[in-house]
Order: sequence, then structure tokens, then C-alpha cells
Amino acid sequence: MAIAISQEAFDAMVRENMEDLGMDADEALADAVEALTLQGADLSGIIKRVPGEAAAAEVSPVVRVLDELKASHSASGGSGQDLDGLVSLIDELRGLCCSGEGSENAAIAVRNGGVEALVALCGSARVAQERLLVSALKALSSVLRDVGSTEKFRQSEGPKIVMDILRGGSESSDLLYAGFSVVAAGSAGNEVVKESFMDLKVDELILHVMREKSKTNVQSLYDAIRVLLTPDDNRVVASQVYGYSRRFAEIGMAEVLVSALCEQVAPSSLPSACAALKSIAVNDEICRSISENGGIDVLLQCIDEAAQQKNKVIARSCCSLLSKLAASDANKSAIIQRGGFDRLLKLTSRFSEDPSIIQEVMSMVTVLTLRSPGNAARAMEVGYGTLAIQALQRFPSSGQTQKQACLMIRNLVVRNPENRTILLNDGAEKLIRKAKVMHGGCKDAASSALRDLGLDNYNA
Repeated sequence: MAIAISQEAFDAMVRENMEDLGMDADEALADAVEALTLQGADLSGIIKRVPGEAAAAEVSPVVRVLDELKASHSASGGSGQDLDGLVSLIDELRGLCCSGEGSENAAIAVRNGGVEALVALCGSARVAQERLLVSALKALSSVLRDVGSTEKFRQSEGPKIVMDILRGGSESSDLLYAGFSVVAAGSAGNEVVKESFMDLKVDELILHVMREKSKTNVQSLYDAIRVLLTPDDNRVVASQVYGYSRRFAEIGMAEVLVSALCEQVAPSSLPSACAALKSIAVNDEICRSISENGGIDVLLQCIDEAAQQKNKVIARSCCSLLSKLAASDANKSAIIQRGGFDRLLKLTSRFSEDPSIIQEVMSMVTVLTLRSPGNAARAMEVGYGTLAIQALQRFPSSGQTQKQACLMIRNLVVRNPENRTILLNDGAEKLIRKAKVMHGGCKDAASSALRDLGLDNYNA
């Protein structure tokens, strides 16, 4: 774990290097950075400066803006009287944190009280001051980038303040977008913040917004669902997000998301909506309910449209969600009955030079043919054996594509011995052995494919 160090301690070390060891300014600064880095100190947000050489405001515009923002907010007594001035400062801070040096500037802002200042401003502003709140929420989402910042957000009662704003400002699309951006940013990698939002019934609020704002596309809302339901806090042994996913499903979120996919999701928001629905589909019952509400039909339609428009982002996201739904045996049949094999193969012909799309399709077919010799026979008939061979030939440097081709081949032959001869005659053995040598991550998948192709020396 990184060692915490204050700006004062860093400055003192640089000063000591100069005064006690006789180093010049540049050498003293470089030595302090190197020594503290070797000691495992967390230098994010530390202003690498020589004390006394320049005013802090000259060294870091972030500190200057924050100081002005705090003074302006304090002078107005939280009333936001100088609205234009406050908004201008907040937007300047956000611009600094979203610039080319945004990551370091965000860390400086966090270390110098930026999270607390922005949360306090949001807490004191009225919903009627929409422009101020939108700017503050956007700036807040730009500085919430790690556990340190999200913990400050939680300790400042950020989740409650943001939820109050969202409940009071649900008629404003801009406020919803900015507010749910903070929900997503604040929950990322922090199990405790996720729990805080769930305790505040964020799931019910999201459902209400989606039902009431049927004509509004709020992409950050989909991002918030995905983040809330992703087990991404490495400090936690057992995440609660599986239970959260079931809770989202129980109140009807899956059906509402499917309806959104069918009716009004803009193309730019479609990948986020698919990711949100995928995060809810955590068991067989939920996957089947999504299909029963038209989820498979709309995804296959979106895949057809993505093929026509050559939109690989939408194609990938739809295939990824469809693969998750295909984990249900009932859904496997539904996908195939709706021409899934043919439609997915058509997609690969439109993206024949894009390994990421080929990989997603092969992943889907691997799921569809798992423990299903009938589906494996059908897949070979329509051309997926050929697709596997072509993928191995065309993308030798893509380890993930090579691995997925091996996994698909295994499912095509493991219960269908008649398919083995076809693939071996097409040169599968040589290609699989080459992938096994080139990519360490392919070793197990390649060995399994060789074994199920009936080769005795599959471990060689």
C-alpha cells in the first residue's frame, strides 16, 4: 500500500536537500521525488516545486482556482449570489482536470480539498440554480478518479447530497446527466460508496427516471447502473453487487432497459445501455426474462443494423450482451430459431478484417454450442468451422482471437466426431499448434482443442 505524504513533508524534504546537503534547486527536487518514490510514497497530487521559488498559485493553477472558489462560495454564504463567477471558476477547474494533464490536476484538486468544496457547494445550492449545480456535478465527476477521492466524497456525505439533487431535479436532463455521472464516478472501485447509494434506494430512483423520462437519453444513467453492479473494489473479498443485480431485476429494471433498447436509446448510448443490461443478467431466470420481454429480438435487429452501418462499437456491445443471455439454455434455442447463426456470420463478413468483431462472434458461437451437439452440427453447416480456420490464419498476432478460435473449435468437435476430420483436413492442427507456441494465454485452450480433435500428442 502506498505511503501517504503531505505537501508540507515533501516541501520540507526538498528544503533539507538544499540547506543541509548543499544541492541546487533542480537536484534537490529530483532527489526528493526519486527517494520518496523508492520508499513507496504516494506522490499523486503533490506539487513538485522548490519551496519559496514561486507562489503556489503560479506553480499550480488548480490550487489558485480552488482557493478562489472556496473564497467566493464562503463570501456568498452558500447562497450562490455571484452565480456567473462561481460557474466560471467551477468550469475552469473542470477544464484543468479534463485537459492533457487532467489526471495530475485532479489529484492536486483532491489533495487540496476539491472534493469537499464541490460537495459543499452542491449541498448548499438550490435545485433552481440548475446551471451552478450542473457545473459543480460535472466538475465533481472529473476529480473522482480513485479510492482516495471517492472516500472523501463518501465522508463528505456526497451520496446523500447527490441523491437529493437527483430527486429534486429529475425534470432536467442536464441535471440528470451530471448527477448520474457522479454516481458512476463515485461508485467506481469503491464498494462502500456503492452500498451508500443502494441504501439511499438509487435503484428505485433510476427506475422512476427511466419510466418518467421515456423520451430522454441519459447515457450516464446506464453507466451508473453498470458501475453499481460491477465488483471492482479489490479491497473486498466478497462483493455485494450480485445481490444488487437481483434487486435491480426484481423491481423491473431489466424490462425497462429492454423497452429502452426497443424504443428510444440513441445509437451513441446503445453500448452503455447494453452494458447496463448485461450487468443485471446474473442468473438464468433474469436472462430468460430479458428474452421473454423481447431482448433477443431487439439485439439481433441491432446487430443487423450495425452490420449495415459498419458500426463496430454497437456490434461488439450487442454481441457481448447476447453472449451473456445465451448462458440460458432456453435462450440458446431462441437465438438460433431467430436466425442467429446466419445473422452473426453475416456480421463477420462485414467486419472480415476486424479481429475484435470476429472474436465476439466466435465467443457467442462457443456459448451456443456448449453441451449441444445439435447446435454444433448446425454451426458447422453454415460455416463456423471455416470462420475458425480463417481467424487463425488472418490474425496470428491477436492472442485473444487465437484463443477464442481454439475454444470454439473445441465445442464444435467435442461431441461431434464427424467435424474433426473436416477441420483437420482444413489445417486446424498446424494453426492451433502455432497459436499455442506464439501466445502463452492460448496454451490451455489450444491443448484442449487438439485433444478434442482426437490428437494423442495434444500437450506437445
